Amino acid sequence: MPSPSNYRRKLILAGCVVPLLPACAAIRPARAYEEVHVAAPFAMPPIRIPDFAGAPRFPITDFGADQRDQARTSAAIARAIDAAHAAGGGIVVVPAGVWPTAKIHLKSHVNLHVAAGATLLFSAQPTDYLPAVHTTWEGLECYNYSPLVYAYECENVALTGTGTLRAQLDVWRVWYARPKAHMDALVRLYDMSAKGTPLPVQQRDMTVGDANLRPQFVQFNRCRHVLVEDVTIEDSPFWVLHPYLSRDVVIRRVKITAHGHNNDGVDPEMSQNVLIEDCVFDQGDDAISVKSGRDRDAWRLDTPSRNIVMRNCRIKNGHQLCAIGSELSGGIENVFVDNCHFDHTGSNVPSTINNILYVKTNERRGGYVRNIHLSNVTATSVKGGVLAVETDVLYQWKTLLPTYERRLTAIEGLHVSNVTVQDAGFVCLIKGEAEQPVRDVSLRGVRVARIGGTAVTNVNVQGFVQT
Repeated sequence: MPSPSNYRRKLILAGCVVPLLPACAAIRPARAYEEVHVAAPFAMPPIRIPDFAGAPRFPITDFGADQRDQARTSAAIARAIDAAHAAGGGIVVVPAGVWPTAKIHLKSHVNLHVAAGATLLFSAQPTDYLPAVHTTWEGLECYNYSPLVYAYECENVALTGTGTLRAQLDVWRVWYARPKAHMDALVRLYDMSAKGTPLPVQQRDMTVGDANLRPQFVQFNRCRHVLVEDVTIEDSPFWVLHPYLSRDVVIRRVKITAHGHNNDGVDPEMSQNVLIEDCVFDQGDDAISVKSGRDRDAWRLDTPSRNIVMRNCRIKNGHQLCAIGSELSGGIENVFVDNCHFDHTGSNVPSTINNILYVKTNERRGGYVRNIHLSNVTATSVKGGVLAVETDVLYQWKTLLPTYERRLTAIEGLHVSNVTVQDAGFVCLIKGEAEQPVRDVSLRGVRVARIGGTAVTNVNVQGFVQT
């Protein structure tokens, strides 16, 4: 756990800072913040997140929620959120029990609190996530099925409690297959954003036909001052937690178990000042994947992911402990992974971890990666290595589409220290581009007991240090 000295609680009122006193409980939560200070190898600004201590509570049962009726419960949650927002802020309480629901749309100054013993059970019917909302698919902006929990242009918003959010996968599991109609839709979406004059996002409706673009579980889209705390999330149609174009985000003590296709744990994308701490990840994909959009859409938005810290986390399963990319066209800088540990104990699926730190891009992305730090990490068996960098990762896109515009990614400042692994395929594998070598890489105190292949392979790397 982080030491208490890492935190400083304050009340911020109309630009004035005063000590947080008990009498402040009566003040609207829209005006109360917790200020989180994070030590990092770069200048990390304080992160301001909402503090709902003493805020009025709005139990969904007061608004007609019924455990036997999804429609009534979904409507009750929406009314409770509206009431809390209209009151200037408050806590929407989901009490113990199983509560079936469709999509949940949060509003500013609202904390959705899933209490101990409560489960929000999300519908498996795609029509329950219509009408389409402004969202993204793998770095491309579009209108698509609503994320199961969605906040758009909100401030001071939270998802808390020791209860559970669970997705029913009946239909989403079928959509994992990505048949031809789905792949054709991806080509259409890419062309809408990257070919000729880009089609306005409002006209990119991906709910028409058989596109079958699965929604994220939780997305904070263009939000400020976000807290996700203590909840358990089980199963997911797509990415699990997705802070997108958001600022000042804390995700702490969250437990995620999701083994479906593209089930990354947290995907901070074009987001800044993000702390992910004391979480447990049991994933079907990357535990953390830092992204910043794809190609022309990201170049248009021009917003890097910056100042992202992941610390004190346990990874029970996943493809990478931390991935950077491959959607990174807006740039990624100042990432710090510290005191995280891969421990497969208790997971009910075979270990799938590939790399501890994996930077991936391709000739279409542009953008940049710089000032990435990883330290104090342990792992048991890793199929790949401690550090891997690949600059020709296109997956299905290699054959789906030609390169419309070639832009290489500048990668520099990758620093790995104090890592212990029992078994790995290699220690370090870097495949840079001759035109754009990877620069300034250091490995210090990296210990691998058993290596299955060549320990270090570097192609087009300038400034490599290993001690």
